[in-house]
Formats: sequence, structure tokens, C-alpha cells
Amino acid sequence: MTAALIPAGVWRRECVAELKRSWRLPQFILPSVVTPAAFYGLFTLAIAKSPTPEAVAASLAGYGVFAAIGPALFGFGAGVAMEREQGLIELKRVSPMPAGAYVAAKLTAAIAATAAAIAMIYALGIIGGAQLSAAQWVALVVVHLASTVPFALIGFGIGMRMGGKGAVAMANALFLGSAVLGGLWIPSAILPGWMQTIGAFMPSFHLGQIARAIVGADTIGTVVDHALILAAMTVAAAGWAWTGWRRSPA
Repeated sequence: MTAALIPAGVWRRECVAELKRSWRLPQFILPSVVTPAAFYGLFTLAIAKSPTPEAVAASLAGYGVFAAIGPALFGFGAGVAMEREQGLIELKRVSPMPAGAYVAAKLTAAIAATAAAIAMIYALGIIGGAQLSAAQWVALVVVHLASTVPFALIGFGIGMRMGGKGAVAMANALFLGSAVLGGLWIPSAILPGWMQTIGAFMPSFHLGQIARAIVGADTIGTVVDHALILAAMTVAAAGWAWTGWRRSPA
């Protein structure tokens, strides 16, 4: 049965089931949703001495991207790897459900978790004095939610190639590495040169620079350059994810 002949309700039910499943797992919700907001509140608002509205907004731009990385890497990377080990993916492959519905459900859950995380960060940012126009808020929402996509593709490729424990370790390393080297916690401009060089090869760096440009903060390079590089990285990540799906025996 082709995907075109399968009722749209199959896609919807798969998305709803994945949302319910993921939100019932505290080991997914706590690090993915609460941690970014907690870090933002602690390091930007609590520890910093009287941060300016501009500094609060610039930090918000980076932490919003950080909030998208966790749900994508843990939901796709660790989650998919564990489901492979349990035989769930093999079961779904032999069922008439299209593979796209499985991926769409995972992506829906990741975006939902990202939306919850950035909502908390935005609320803290407003309390902290961030002053942005309606257009800036809308643009930030788009960029932050879209940040889920490249990391979801990277995570999916990891999940289809590694076991559960290895995928968890890799997701944690990329989660923290993308934040630090991508300049999401500390602006890339003040990082050591070698860290900037490595960070330039990470989607988080380019997403962070685009987000910083939206709020009017200082950036490295132009938005167009970052967008083009990010598009190329996303295509490469899609290839990584697709080949992982095709090669996996499960």
C-alpha cells in the first residue's frame, strides 16, 4: 500500500501517540524542556549583574536555539536507537504505515517540546527586560522552531546507526558541544580562535548568528551566508539520516 493511499488519519494518530508517549517520560521532558529555561534564568538573569535589555535579548536568541537541540537529539537519536533495539522500528517497517508518518510523529514531538521550552525562555526574557517588536518575536519563533530540523536529521542518523547507550552518549556530547562551540551560551566572538573554527562547522553556530541578527545583537558574518551554509548542512544531514534508514537492518 502506498503512502498516497493511506488515510491522513494514520499520520495524525501516529503524531498524537508519539506526543502522548514522549510527554509521559520525565527523562525526556526534564532535560529537553526545563534545562534550557533553567540555564537561561540562572546565567542570564540571576547571576549576571543588572543585564541590559539588549544583553537579555541577545542571550535569549542563543538559548532559544539551545532549547531546540535537546528534543531533536534525544527524541531522534536516543529515542530511535532504543526503539530499534526493542524491535519497534522493524515492526513499523513491515506494517502498512509509511515511514514518513513515523518521522513526522517524532518531529512533531520534538517541535512541541521545543515550543514549550522557548515559551518558558521568552517569558523569562520578558521579565528580564527584553524589548523586541512583534516582528522580531515572530521571526525568533520561526528560527527557534526551525532549529529542530537539522538536529533531528543528525539525531535520526545517529539513532539508525548506534545502540541505545551509544546514542545517548553521543546525544549528550552533541547537546553540550553544540551549545558551547556554537556560541549559544557565550558569544562566539569572545571564544578562543580554535573554538570558533570548530563551531563554524556546527548548525548551532549559524542558527545562533541568525537569531542574534534578528534581535539586533552583534554577529559574525551575514545572515545570507549563514542561511546558505545552514541549508547545505541540512541537506547533508538529510542524506546522513536517509542512508542510516536504508542501511539499518532493523
